[in-house]
Amino acid sequence: MDIYRPSVRKIIGRPHSLKKAANAPQEPAERPSLKKAQFLGREFFCRSPLECSRELIGATLRWGNFSGNVVETEAYESEGDPACHTFFRSSARTFVATYPAGTAYVYLNYGIHWMLNVLVKGNRSGFVLIRALHPTTGIEAMQINRKRTILTQLCSGPGKLTQALGIRGTDHGLDLCSDPRYSFYAGPPQQTLRHCPRIGISVAVDYLWRFVAADSPHLSVPPT
Repeated sequence: MDIYRPSVRKIIGRPHSLKKAANAPQEPAERPSLKKAQFLGREFFCRSPLECSRELIGATLRWGNFSGNVVETEAYESEGDPACHTFFRSSARTFVATYPAGTAYVYLNYGIHWMLNVLVKGNRSGFVLIRALHPTTGIEAMQINRKRTILTQLCSGPGKLTQALGIRGTDHGLDLCSDPRYSFYAGPPQQTLRHCPRIGISVAVDYLWRFVAADSPHLSVPPT
């Protein structure tokens, strides 16, 4: 039995230009800290949402001059998951059918916050929502974008991290497997990985499809 499943069934984003510091000069194509890290190519995302969501914990997301370690994700399946966009949006179903695995799916939540998801396509297809990061690079510019200085308040939520990294609707459809400046890199195995119910939804709330690095202070909500 799947322990996570209830048994009852090339556009480039830019930082917000609040100040010149937020638009720092372009850096080399690969940061020294990521040169030896394993680039997560398309094959990584050719797996199910649950697999990818779990294994992205600890990975590094690089977004231009910004980077951070993924500490919280949620999995959404394109079929049979009433909380997934594909359940009620034909445009989301078209996106899954049209784009390759590893493509950014960005949408505006409640008309306020952009949300970064990654399309995954394995034996089951769907999305991985990137819910929280531990900021590692570009922190000063993140603070300007977020108008916050406390590190744990910069990327501790899906809307916060997109604001911090300057992710917008124009990044929808961006291939995250072709440009090393906008991609994921493998991280070390997580010893404190936990799975728990997804949050911020009103249906399928018993699915244990939220994955977190339980000891991280950068989570949107501590695991229960």
